[in-house]
Amino acid sequence: MRLAVASGLLPSLSAACRQSARPPTDEPAIDANPAFDWQRFAGTEIELLLDDHPWTTGLLPHLSDFEALTGIALKTRIVPEPAYFTEMEANLRADPVQADAFFLPMDSTAYRLWRDDLLLPLTPLLNDPTLTAANYNLFDFPEGFRLAALYPPNATDSTRQRLFGIPATFEAYILFYNKRLVNQFLAGRVPQTMAELVQAASQINESGQAAGAVMRGVRSDAIIDTVSGIVLNGWGAAPTPLPFNLWFDGDWQKPRLNDPRVIEGLTTYARLMQAGPPSIKQMDWPEATRLFQAGKAAFYIDASLFGPDFEQDDTSAIAGEVGYTVLPRVHQQSLTGHWLWGLGIPQRAGQPQAAWLFIQWATSPELEAKIAVATGGAPRFSSWLTPSVYTEATNLDYALAVQTAMQTSRPTAVLHPRWNQVALAIATTIHQIYDGAEPSLAADQLQTTVMQLMAQPEGTP
Repeated sequence: MRLAVASGLLPSLSAACRQSARPPTDEPAIDANPAFDWQRFAGTEIELLLDDHPWTTGLLPHLSDFEALTGIALKTRIVPEPAYFTEMEANLRADPVQADAFFLPMDSTAYRLWRDDLLLPLTPLLNDPTLTAANYNLFDFPEGFRLAALYPPNATDSTRQRLFGIPATFEAYILFYNKRLVNQFLAGRVPQTMAELVQAASQINESGQAAGAVMRGVRSDAIIDTVSGIVLNGWGAAPTPLPFNLWFDGDWQKPRLNDPRVIEGLTTYARLMQAGPPSIKQMDWPEATRLFQAGKAAFYIDASLFGPDFEQDDTSAIAGEVGYTVLPRVHQQSLTGHWLWGLGIPQRAGQPQAAWLFIQWATSPELEAKIAVATGGAPRFSSWLTPSVYTEATNLDYALAVQTAMQTSRPTAVLHPRWNQVALAIATTIHQIYDGAEPSLAADQLQTTVMQLMAQPEGTP
């Protein structure tokens, strides 16, 4: 089913918009503001460093529109993952820097780049009316998205904080399910709680006819955002403020890895892995996605951005048979987490002001709605609330699941230079529980490991 009119789908999301400091309005097209000079840097060339991501795929057909609007020539370099992260950091540290704008992972990586003074603050550019069009509405992005690159993250005086990245695309963690397998084994009933999901996935897996669930199972820090989404789902109403998120109790020397809610979330993740194929511990998202897309798994919890490929990819064996919903609840309400890609400017960029025009254009409501057809990750409220190219190309159930997830989603980021090491320790603990370790004992061991890790002086490998 296609979504023809989105404005009436989710009134509560409209309410969420009204709570922001400056709600989105029906904005004119980005080139319809005669008071703003898009041609002020005509004749300039800027370099873009981009990840080989669905967002980039959605952007490329429109680059000539930017060049026509601004007179700025674009030189684009696209690097596949995972090499992009190494290439990005090397570029930002090079002299001279070979990029004017780049695809920025808005997590602990961005925080580390900020601490190393490698990112240009965007707040002065945003506040300059000669550089930012009057209809560019920053508050059209959910607060949880904007906070991800607002540093220092725990400043007691908010006037000290500056923005270092603009959201470009997001992924929330939702449940995909194979309707055919759910009909065959569960009489069409989709599990409503996490406990029911684990039980149903185990039942299907034991049949030997399909995997009950497929997950990112590899021992890697790269699984932490999906893990965080599941743990956040059981966290309840208690706050999870940055920079510590849910993993630390307001102090880097006070990890709470053996909190019962954390133990429950890690155990759920391990149990879903146990309901998967024997090779689950070797699976990252490409392998897990391919297995689900081949119709060989009943359930898959992962990034919402995979949804469009399930319906549109020519290799998908499950087009039209995929169900989409929020994470089955642990308490009264389903909760989740999100991860963001954004756009940033290197501190030593050669053409920062022209680069800002590109970022402003690429993250405008008009462009975002078009690019998001490839990602399912439009981070502006307005893209979901008004009829657009995006909403008209989106599966109805998928749109409802992602819209609902946006309302309860919290950042999965933890803003500390050692977070990747802590995340790897968490992944190791999930493997231990998968292999049969008693969850509370494994969590106690994790707590000790992380306390020792965080006690090491900065700069210690």
